[in-house]
Amino acid sequence: MLPEEDLKIITEKMGREPNLVEQGCFLNLWSEHCSYRSSAPLLKTFTTTGDKVIIGPGDDAAIISFGNGWVLAVGMESHNHPSYVDPYNGSATGVGGIVRDIISMGARPIALMDPLYFGPLDNPKNLYLFEHIIEGIAGYGNCIGVPVVRGEAYFDRSYSGNPLVNVVAVGLAREKDVVTACAQTAGNKLVLMGSTTGRDGLGGASFASRDLSEDSEAEDRPSIQIGDPFTEKLLIEATLEAIGKGYVKSCRDLGAAGLAGASSEMASKGDLGMRIIADNVVLRETGMTPYEILIAESQERMLLEVEPENVDAVLAIADKYDLNGSMIGELTEELNYTVEFKGEVAADIPVKLLTEGAPTFERPSTVPEAREPGEKPELPADLKKAVLDILSSHNVASKRWIYRQYDHEVQVRTVRKPGDDAGLLRIDGNEGIALSCGCNPRHTLLDPYTGGKGTVIENAMNLAVKGARGLAIVDCLNFGNPERPDIYWQFKQAILGLGDAARDLTIPVVGGNVSLYNESGEFKTAIAPTPSIGLVGHIEDVTMAPAGVFTKEGDTIILVGETGDELGGSEYYNIIGKEMDGKAPKPPENVVKVIDTLIDLAKSGKLTASHDLSLGGIAAAICEMCENYGADIDLSNVAEDLRADEILFSESYARALVATSEPDAVKEMLKDVPYTVIGTVGGNTLNIQIGDSKIELTPEEINEARDSLMALMME
Repeated sequence: MLPEEDLKIITEKMGREPNLVEQGCFLNLWSEHCSYRSSAPLLKTFTTTGDKVIIGPGDDAAIISFGNGWVLAVGMESHNHPSYVDPYNGSATGVGGIVRDIISMGARPIALMDPLYFGPLDNPKNLYLFEHIIEGIAGYGNCIGVPVVRGEAYFDRSYSGNPLVNVVAVGLAREKDVVTACAQTAGNKLVLMGSTTGRDGLGGASFASRDLSEDSEAEDRPSIQIGDPFTEKLLIEATLEAIGKGYVKSCRDLGAAGLAGASSEMASKGDLGMRIIADNVVLRETGMTPYEILIAESQERMLLEVEPENVDAVLAIADKYDLNGSMIGELTEELNYTVEFKGEVAADIPVKLLTEGAPTFERPSTVPEAREPGEKPELPADLKKAVLDILSSHNVASKRWIYRQYDHEVQVRTVRKPGDDAGLLRIDGNEGIALSCGCNPRHTLLDPYTGGKGTVIENAMNLAVKGARGLAIVDCLNFGNPERPDIYWQFKQAILGLGDAARDLTIPVVGGNVSLYNESGEFKTAIAPTPSIGLVGHIEDVTMAPAGVFTKEGDTIILVGETGDELGGSEYYNIIGKEMDGKAPKPPENVVKVIDTLIDLAKSGKLTASHDLSLGGIAAAICEMCENYGADIDLSNVAEDLRADEILFSESYARALVATSEPDAVKEMLKDVPYTVIGTVGGNTLNIQIGDSKIELTPEEINEARDSLMALMME
């Protein structure tokens, strides 16, 4: 049912009370998920333009100039609520939906990233969700032939009962082939192509705009879309063929709010109206009502604007690929959204009221009471055990079990397999793109503004250590119930922090998604604030990117950046039960200089290896780099007045480890940023010294700890 206040506004604007079909359209298009009612004012604070931005927020995907006539289509979406109710289909259709957003712009999808957030796997329900969400992503992505080249899997108790499934998609097109969702000309016809329309996914947009309850699995299963990747693969080829032949004037994926959403938004963007003939929609089930036809979110469907003389040609393409195709309406000069069914008018709505009329507002926000940082823990008696505990925690352990489910080399563009700081793909010769995604929710929980800034910086560092510079950011802002003033404060502060960091690094925020109401009645808790992003960067020569592990004995190892007493929100504190103690790390003022210097170093060819420091700090990064060789490390001079555990596990931002055979030249390039020479590559063991403390780790000990997640999943 429409909220009473919304019904009052709509009735006043229309001069009558909307009928049930019209109310269904408003209920979904005016939902938080579709209209960004309480987030639009905050999202306007982002800088969304730049030299490389051709199309920014507002379309199915952003379009970024790559050069030489090539453009990138970039989008990010969430499928959180559906993935809790039905993890396999929820995650699979999350992939399918964002891929169609890329296709609708005239681009071929070339890469996926999947930042995922789960509750601890010692809970059987969380383990079930984890396994089936990964299976759904793999099953869909592998079938449609789009590689998953990067991802994140983060574990925290707050995601129990409400996992997050965020997906980034990147596509490639010639600039001349780009189409948009902006309708062009009155009199042009609307062709619906792809799968049939059924009752699956009914009310998905409104479902995504409320909390989950204990009964969600049973009550909300009709809201979950069922995907068919084989049909999606055919739809990719059919849509791109129709666009390539010049038949398509505008295009829109059918996602949230189904046909009602796609068709009304397409018309509204072109300042046109639309007449829909619901009888012409090819149905999967008999007896469907106009309400169901309009609102159903059945997958693998695309809406195309086609000139009348080309309708038959487009329908022939649909038939060629064994897809359903039908002419379901036309664009009109009159600015109304009209739906006819069985000779009668089922809906007649002012199109701008439907698509742009939802009131937007900032909700009340409350700054929480100041939190006591807590006492520092005692220094661990066994530092070696502390290091191994960090390595075996699910957040730091190798994610090999996850990414080996995915085909990450299909399309033969992939240069670096998952597991490195950034995914690398060739685009034009050796010129390519670098991809990173994710965030640190615990940092954001302790300090939303700083956590938002850190999200951008961490992803930019992942690109910098490979020699890549950020081009564009897409985001997926996952938070709890915005009607709670403390949650809305988190949301607002994280957005402001993210936007400020993006401006500092001159990287525009070009699109994304807001996912609110992420909390479940089952566990009575909101998720940790999770401003997950996808960052796309440019790399001049993918063959020059340094390895993520040590590759040459005798190399000098250098720590770039400054290490502070910044254990708040760290994986170390989480493991020892002090996750809410301490203060979140604050990005240093010289972060831009550090990133620029690392990019220049990586491009210079003087580095044999480089690795960003993040979760688990220096200890985790060194162990991860000792895949082929050991190392002798002395951290005694890293920072004055810091304890051994602070040096090992601090998660201070803007730091990296680099290895080089030309230390003098590298030190000269590092003269304007802080750095410390900390050791040498070589031997069969990792030896770490900090003052009088010594740690010795064998490859077997490191590998056993890092493979803890793999071992769990193989049990």
